This record gives sequence, structure tokens and C-alpha cells, in this order.
Amino acid sequence: MTSTHLDIPVFDADNHLYENRDSLTKFLPDRYKRAIDYVDVRGRTKIVVRGQISDYIPNPTFDVVARPGAQEDYFRHGNPKGLSRREIFGDPMRAIPAFREPAPRIELMDEQGLDRTLMFPTLASLLEERMRDDPELTHAAIHALNEWLYEVWQFDYEDRIFTTPVITLPIVEKAIEELEWVVERGAKVVLIRPAPPSGFQGPRSFGLPEFDPFWEKVVEHDVLVAMHSSDSGYERYTNDWMGSNSEMLPFQPQAFRMLSGWRPIEDSVSALICHGALSRFPTLKFSVIENGSSWVAPLLGNLADVYKKMPQDFLEDPVEVFKRQVHISPFWEEDLGALADLVGIDRVLFGSDYPHPEGLAEPASYVKELDGLPEESVRKIMGGNLARLMGVEDAKAA
Repeated sequence: MTSTHLDIPVFDADNHLYENRDSLTKFLPDRYKRAIDYVDVRGRTKIVVRGQISDYIPNPTFDVVARPGAQEDYFRHGNPKGLSRREIFGDPMRAIPAFREPAPRIELMDEQGLDRTLMFPTLASLLEERMRDDPELTHAAIHALNEWLYEVWQFDYEDRIFTTPVITLPIVEKAIEELEWVVERGAKVVLIRPAPPSGFQGPRSFGLPEFDPFWEKVVEHDVLVAMHSSDSGYERYTNDWMGSNSEMLPFQPQAFRMLSGWRPIEDSVSALICHGALSRFPTLKFSVIENGSSWVAPLLGNLADVYKKMPQDFLEDPVEVFKRQVHISPFWEEDLGALADLVGIDRVLFGSDYPHPEGLAEPASYVKELDGLPEESVRKIMGGNLARLMGVEDAKAA
């Protein structure tokens, strides 16, 4: 069974676009024009956010990128020879039109055997953390990004590419305005950073009742909420242990940081449950993308233990809440059958992370990791579950 001959719907929960150089600046209001810029540093283009040069993305122009799936062997077999990052990544490539525009991406999807995909931005994940003490700027920058995404990619391109506009939450009223703006333009899914929003009085959980007006609107519009791995601000805690003051550098991993790499998503899901948002809105739909699944079993165990000891602090059984509303797109190299047994087959989503180097070079080859599962389970994971969540018709339904 090859990636181009699957006879089941293939709906990828995790594809990425590479932004153009003007994606963060074209629609910025004049008063914020100096907030984001690009500079030349010893022959390399770097992005500058509020006067600080960032190395978060080594090449923020994406003219040259790592090859899709360059790290497949690394994630499948580890790194027993202790190869350098450059050796693992291999030779880079020039970005192709399919990474930049929807029409050529559709052609590539046809070659890859993908029927539909969620499309996430790449560079955008650096914005919110670097603007966390300026809520007004954060909202302006995110809206500027969304305007660019809509202009170039739309939010629903031919009912096949569902680009995910970003919603930032520091000011609830502005978050609602942004939600209404993207929904009016066809958005069926929105991207929210797994981190406490930082408002005028500092950061706080988005599971608290003050955010209920926003979640109410999400439910009203039947929008899927995606929480994708991002710069969630946890580098400050790693810096405390390391005695450093660095920004998050996802392409320069460090062992100590990696041990707590999934803490942001664990805390985010815990907050939504413990602070009651998922219980107050039992039809709210969350998908957790590119955060793996190694954190799921420990969290469910901890929730069960705390609930046993402090049931009065919960509106209902937190484990049941998780299994009702949280959907997981695990890493392809993880035990997908075990995850399905843990949370239920209806809560598992296929995601390839294409064209990032840590993803799969051939997205639909993910199906090989499902060998041994019943046909109906494979159908659900490879597309049926996400189609149901998105409310789109299953074009290859039996």
C-alpha cells in the first residue's frame, strides 16, 4: 500500500506552510511598523522583534529549508553514532512553490495521496512570547498575520486546505472580534498557543471563567481549536536551572530542556480541565497537534489520583472530560495502538508535520504505523475522525 493508492480518506492534521518575508509586516498598523523587521547579520537574514534579533528560526525567509522528513531515521532509530545536527539534517533544499502557495500545494497533495489537510504557519509561533508584555501589540500582530494568511492561503481553500488562523487571548473582547473575523472568512479551525495568555494584569489560565465569553463563541460557531507546539514561554524556567538567559531555540535541542518538552501542553490541558472550561462547555473540541502523546498517560493518572483525593475541586470526573473533548495527533513513531486504547480510537488523529524535517517525507506513509489495527480504526485515524470534528463530508466514505 503506497502513499498514493490509499482507498480511504486521508485528512492530515498537521501540514505546514512557510511564510513569505512580508507575512508579519504587510498588514501591521503604521504605529507598530517598527515592531517586526529583518536585518542582515554577517550575510544571514534574521528577524527582529521589538529590537531583539531572534534565532528561533535559523532562516526566517525560508528561501532555503531542511528537506521534508530529514530526521525520520533519527526519530525511528535514535542517534547511536552521536551525529551532529547538520549531519542528521543533511543537505538543505530551496523552498518550492507548494510550500508557499495553495494552488501548487493542492497539486503536491494529489501526488502525495492527501485529500485534505490542516495547514499551520511556521514562523508565527515566535510572536506571542516576544510580545507578552504588550497585549495591544500582540493582538495587532496576530491580526496582521491572519490578514496575510487569508490573502495568500484563505482559510478554506477548495474544501481541501484548512489554514489555521491564530487567535491570541490576552484581551478577551479582542479575541472574540478576531474569532468573528476569521469565521466570517471561512475558518473552521483556529490555532491557540498552549500557554497562559498574558494580559494587562499578567498571565493567567484560559480555563478561568473570564474567558467563557470567548469559548461560548467558539462553541456557537462550531470551530475546532488546535493547540500546536510553540514557544510557550517555558524557556524561562529552563534558564533558571541552566543559569542562562536564552530564547527558545527549537533547532538547537538540549537534553535538560527535552526532558520537560511537553510540560506546556500538559499544563494547558490541565488548566482547561481543572479550571472548568471543558466542563462548562462540554461540546468544545480540542485537537493537540505536534505535541506527541508521551504526556497523556501520566496526566490521566495524575488527574485520576487528584480527583480521588479532591473531588470537590472538579465539576466532574477530569479523566472523562479529557476523553470526551481532547483529541491527540501523536508522533508517527509512537505506539498509536496503545494511545487508542488509552483515550479511545475516536480521539486519535493522523498528522505528518510535512514539510518539516522532523515529519514524514511521504505523509500518507503514516498508515504503515497502523499495521495490525482494524480497518475501521485505520479509517478513523487517517481521516475520519478529523472530518467528523471539522464537519466536512467524507469524500471516500464507504
